[in-house]
Amino acid sequence: MKKRTYIHSLALLTGLLMVNGCASKLDVAPTQSIEESTALSTSRDVEVTLIGAYDGLQDVDVYGGAFQYTSELLGNSDELGFGGTFQNLLEMYNKEITTQNVTALATWRDSYVAINRCNNVLSALDIVEEDKRERVEGEARFIRGSIYFDLVRMYAKTWGDGDNNANPGVPLILTPTRVVTEANNIPRNSVAEVYTQVLADLTAAKTLLPEVNAIYANKFAASAQLSRVYLMQSNFALARDEANEVIQSAKYPLVADFSSLYYTFLRNNGANPAEYIFSMVVTQQDGANDMNTYFGATIEDITGTSGRGDVRILPKHRSLYETGDERGNFFITTLNTYTQKHLDTFGNVLQFRSAEMYLTRAEANFRLSTSVGATPVADINRIRTRAGLTAVTTVNLESILKERHLELAFEGHMLHDIKRNKKNVGTFPYNSPKLIMPIPQREIDVNKSLVQNEGYQ
Repeated sequence: MKKRTYIHSLALLTGLLMVNGCASKLDVAPTQSIEESTALSTSRDVEVTLIGAYDGLQDVDVYGGAFQYTSELLGNSDELGFGGTFQNLLEMYNKEITTQNVTALATWRDSYVAINRCNNVLSALDIVEEDKRERVEGEARFIRGSIYFDLVRMYAKTWGDGDNNANPGVPLILTPTRVVTEANNIPRNSVAEVYTQVLADLTAAKTLLPEVNAIYANKFAASAQLSRVYLMQSNFALARDEANEVIQSAKYPLVADFSSLYYTFLRNNGANPAEYIFSMVVTQQDGANDMNTYFGATIEDITGTSGRGDVRILPKHRSLYETGDERGNFFITTLNTYTQKHLDTFGNVLQFRSAEMYLTRAEANFRLSTSVGATPVADINRIRTRAGLTAVTTVNLESILKERHLELAFEGHMLHDIKRNKKNVGTFPYNSPKLIMPIPQREIDVNKSLVQNEGYQ
């Protein structure tokens, strides 16, 4: 019997990852399964496989919500309440995760599915039409590098917690897996090795991608992701420079009204606000938003809202806002209080927006005593005045990090900002094993080369 390889893709592209700009569609037919000998024999085949990689990226257990809500729940210190019944989220909220946690399993599994699709694309670049080849490679490397970055942040010790060269990260698989054999049971690469690969992929992607790329990843999405990676490594100069490059492009200006950043379907017909650099697009036909599922709720006075209402906002968080801060009013209270960021049933799942770039540039410039692009005070005041607050004349690291916390609240930054700044999550130190997801038990059972994270059996 001939071997078969399965390449999955979307019939509609409206549910794919979108950058701000044109919403044209690639005219390709969906492919469910094809013979390995002919799977990647034409440029069109490779492009269809790339669509499948985007489809994997938008999965609710990858960039469609899981990476974000995991960060928020694990990083929570009594600013969020949880009233849901799903055991996987309750374990995260209580910092008592088991090796059977279904989110830990699904995120690991679905991330590697998307990575494998990228590897298939990258293995067949020589048959891609020459005028498309660089872009196709850039998109595949952006997706692969982005997923590996979030996997190593979730399933391994944070950068700088001990020896990066010795700490186990996640397995690096860089070639297609079509038939699983014992050879596929590889060990975890070190945290340092994973970061090296992440930077190689994203740096290449930035070079290969165009500045404008319809609904797909572009150069500035790669720069935004590189800025996050460098910030996680405390490489403030490069984090600053990548953020500055996005800002200086002037392609993603801060919008005047903070509240207009959300309700992308209800108020903006599904289009991204100008400030969005990158998001997962959700439509009535395709895509899903698990931030809406768990942070959202059905509000009678706002047609088109939904959600389980599992994650509630507690007074401790709301007390952090100054009087007059529009962000402090962007909540809605029924029996419980919810953020308005995720109420829209078909709202896009935000990945990067330019406010984050201003906050990163301000923090990095402050730490380095530089003023590349602008002074830290000027950048912080851009964020503050947009929120309806008065400008300040001085800033310090604490005030910059507070602005970051309030501006980017409930967008997936909580745990990672705590870890890179070596703060506590309640009584847990930043490097507690309870703040790291377990390698799924099913993976351990299948691949004896994998070692489990500390604190799990």
